[in-house]
Amino acid sequence: MSFDLAVGEGEKPADDKTAGRVFADLYDRYIDRKVVAPPSERIAAYVATLLERWCDLTEDEEDTSPWSTGPLIGEASGPLIYFPMRWSMAEEASAYAADVAESMGLICFDVQQNRLRP
Repeated sequence: MSFDLAVGEGEKPADDKTAGRVFADLYDRYIDRKVVAPPSERIAAYVATLLERWCDLTEDEEDTSPWSTGPLIGEASGPLIYFPMRWSMAEEASAYAADVAESMGLICFDVQQNRLRP
């Protein structure tokens, strides 16, 4: 079982309901497609920052990475990354991921609870 977050560029939605629609639209346009766009510079920088704290799953020899997929950048397309993390590390990793997103001017959406983070 995994815990999923979506992080993207754009204006912060006014409320959780609007955020849900915005992220569903971004998901449809950038993730749920056969042709994936390269990640934007800001999303690539975001992923690089996450990987400074925890290694990519593809390099995790000690089973310490919270990411459920690898390479993590492979979950990004254009202005959006939609990524899973291990449930056992979700609280710590999602809090960190949301904080990093906010510090970089990105919007974080908690897919499980259908709400904006932090």
